[in-house]
Amino acid sequence: MLTENQSISRKLKYCDLGFIDYEEAWRLQKIIFDKRIKGEIEDVLLLLEHPNTYTLGKVAKREHLIGNEEYLKENNFSVYDIDRGGDITYHGPGQIVGYPIINLDEWKRDTHLYLRSLEETIMQVCAGYGLKTERNEKYTGVWIEERKIAAIGIKVSRWVTMHGFAFNINTDLSFFNGIIPCGIKDKDVTSLQREFSRKFEIPEVKENILKQFAGIFRYDNITRIEKTRLLELID
Repeated sequence: MLTENQSISRKLKYCDLGFIDYEEAWRLQKIIFDKRIKGEIEDVLLLLEHPNTYTLGKVAKREHLIGNEEYLKENNFSVYDIDRGGDITYHGPGQIVGYPIINLDEWKRDTHLYLRSLEETIMQVCAGYGLKTERNEKYTGVWIEERKIAAIGIKVSRWVTMHGFAFNINTDLSFFNGIIPCGIKDKDVTSLQREFSRKFEIPEVKENILKQFAGIFRYDNITRIEKTRLLELID
């Protein structure tokens, strides 16, 4: 047990998976998640983009998927029912998705604080660009007035996390029209591109996310690993 005056180096493995199919990333998450529970791997942060995908969380209502089969086929959508909290959301090109697979027992055993800290990560990134964001008392995520710029949905088991956040950067926001995002009918969605009327460099934003995430969760030892090395570690 650590005393207040003691400290321990907090280690994080970071992998940029680039552009990856949702099902493949979900499979990787589950493997890393199981190994993290067993203590066979350190905390991991995955940042990536997905092709067009709708995911429905454990409490999602199927009627919130309003795009018909023709719409889904025309736009090459995959649809998955998954094991995170929350309702339905969109993933696609130009959106940075973050999957932290970390042991809260080595940070703070507080799921509510974890959610607020994920929000704070995105809020600090936005602040670095001069964009003021806020929380909504009723809905999880990061907001600019009535416009949602980042959605959050997680799973926590035995204090280990998976799933995470979706941060709209250069996202084609029209694809949110195929769903009722997060089941919220009276709010809008936005992106960095929409707010600033310009495109952003995805690698630059990923670096800012990593920096803020490491600071908020107090990681002082970060190892960057390529996808091939990650696959070796979880084989």
